[in-house]
Amino acid sequence: MAWFRWDGEDLELSLRVQPRAPKDAFIGPQGDHYRVAVKAPPVNGKGNLALRRFIAKAFGVPPSKVALIGGDHARYKRLRVQAPRTFPIPLDPL
Repeated sequence: MAWFRWDGEDLELSLRVQPRAPKDAFIGPQGDHYRVAVKAPPVNGKGNLALRRFIAKAFGVPPSKVALIGGDHARYKRLRVQAPRTFPIPLDPL
């Protein structure tokens, strides 16, 4: 399984999130997940909110178009980006 898949116009991402990083950044693919770093701590939903905002900005959509669909309290998360406008990371098939 790849770390992304298309569902119509929507893009689903499987991510491994590193909280409390020095900066928000895409790190690279790691097996079935793409590693992402966020500055926010994983406390009271701050990490998930920061991740959604980072992904929204990177893919050129408002944060309301990024939904957390799995992994609310885990490092491994699934997100859905509704109709992304830009692609900050290459979406090459494996």
